Amino acid sequence: MMPDRAPTAAAPLARSAMAFVLAGGRGSRLMELTDKRAKPAVFFGGKSRIIDFALSNAINSGIRRVAVATQYKAHSLIRHLQRGWNFLRPERNESFDILPASQRVSEHSWYLGTADAVFQNIDIIEDLAPRHMVILAGDHIYKMDYERMLQQHVDLGADVTVSCMAVPRLEAVGFGVMAVDSSGWVRDFVEKPKDPPGIPGRPELALASMGIYVFETKFLIEQLKRDAADPHSSRDFGKDIIPHLVREGRVAAHRFERSCVRSNAEGAPYWRDVGTVDAYWEANIDLTDIIPALDLFDKEWPIWTYAEVVPPAKFVHDEDGRRGEAISSLVAGGCIISGASAHRSLLFTGAHLHSFAQVNGAVLLPDVDVGRGARLTNVVVDRSVRIPDGLVVGEDPAEDERRFRVTEKGICLITQSMLDRLA
Repeated sequence: MMPDRAPTAAAPLARSAMAFVLAGGRGSRLMELTDKRAKPAVFFGGKSRIIDFALSNAINSGIRRVAVATQYKAHSLIRHLQRGWNFLRPERNESFDILPASQRVSEHSWYLGTADAVFQNIDIIEDLAPRHMVILAGDHIYKMDYERMLQQHVDLGADVTVSCMAVPRLEAVGFGVMAVDSSGWVRDFVEKPKDPPGIPGRPELALASMGIYVFETKFLIEQLKRDAADPHSSRDFGKDIIPHLVREGRVAAHRFERSCVRSNAEGAPYWRDVGTVDAYWEANIDLTDIIPALDLFDKEWPIWTYAEVVPPAKFVHDEDGRRGEAISSLVAGGCIISGASAHRSLLFTGAHLHSFAQVNGAVLLPDVDVGRGARLTNVVVDRSVRIPDGLVVGEDPAEDERRFRVTEKGICLITQSMLDRLA
């Protein structure tokens, strides 16, 4: 007699789910960094784009059906997605759809809001027939296992589950803020309040929505159609869909610490909205720490991206005063540090530092060229900028403000058009 076969473990919920990434926003607080590209397409961490984190989380969680809705200046983003994320195959029941705003519902309407971006693509969603939808923002830096959030959603029988995290109360003005009871159900939800309510017992903190939602697909479609029929709706998840369900349905809160992915080198749960030049600079420069808060070297949870074919980084010249070196820095492939020095800096692919140049606290985007004898301190330099020989930035605040964009914290943003005006 054959022995009884061991019971088969339930299939991961992620395999029957679809991730829908909202990536249409400009991110105007990043100033000139988003003049030519949407915020999700902004470079991060030496070789990635911001959107790679949400997409990598989906793939690492086991989700194999992914869609990305684009709108503002989407060419750079779409090109990146086509080059780096085309490995999902229909013959393996996988899919990857790029969904630009294309007047699918109305000849006169672009995506009117986050909920409308999903609503306008209902036919594509129904054709793929996922059991659950994981709605994601494409402009945050974090590592998260969505399978754990899906499991909580199913276990509780919620109408929608909203991922959230505790943030300093005064910083919560840019988020949706929730009040949660002792059982984890959301009892109130306010989008971007001027005076965010504190967490009971911890009034200095507020519980902020991360813009990550889990729905059963059929229920989501019903809610999107209901919302689209409401002439007073702004067609937004945070402003309309979620507050309505807090009043009329069952909204569960999912604490980020329950699904945050951390390597042995990482401490507190890591999530960053790099929506300002200061926050963007800090998050990139923090990666140069001996033990950074975000571990990009974690092989168990890789951040996938488009990997350009470039030679290794090169360091040349070994003379006093003209030594190619990088200290406490990240240097991507294709970089050449020729008789120059980089300290606590992050150099993206193809950056070139010429002899006697010095950069300190510099975030140099791809293909930046720093001329001989230039000195750059606490800067973000946009892609393909040519820094003139001998240019000094970061030592004279008044002069920097006259020439470039200087933030509240003294970080200097440099673009080619700014330099061209100096000529």
